[in-house]
Amino acid sequence: MPASSPRIAKAHYELLAALRHALRRFQRFSREAARAAGLTPQQHQALLAIKGFPGRDYVSIGELAERLQLKHHSAVGLVNRLVQRRLVSRTPSSADRRRQDVSVTAKGEKLIGRLSEAHLRELRQLRPELRHLLESMPE
Repeated sequence: MPASSPRIAKAHYELLAALRHALRRFQRFSREAARAAGLTPQQHQALLAIKGFPGRDYVSIGELAERLQLKHHSAVGLVNRLVQRRLVSRTPSSADRRRQDVSVTAKGEKLIGRLSEAHLRELRQLRPELRHLLESMPE
């Protein structure tokens, strides 16, 4: 029985490898920037998820857990550590007293603002490479 022709061409593998490499370089930059700012990468991601939540500047712990793909109890621990550092505050939800809303404090705003500026600069540097990779995607 003759072997069937591959559905994925060598050019596809090359594109996927190059794209993954560019993304990993950005992730490494992000981890190092977070650590340099005194945060764990997960704390940085949490601040960004809260500040960047669509339509409002707070999240429930359940929403944060979903955004970060964490179990609820892990998100609670993460929020507890951020509250201890005064980077976020937690308040009972006005809609449902069983829920807690988490928002970024002024101290957290300064930190996430500086980190986000650095990340945007890095993305601007990566933009030509990412654009080239995505536009050269074989059909």
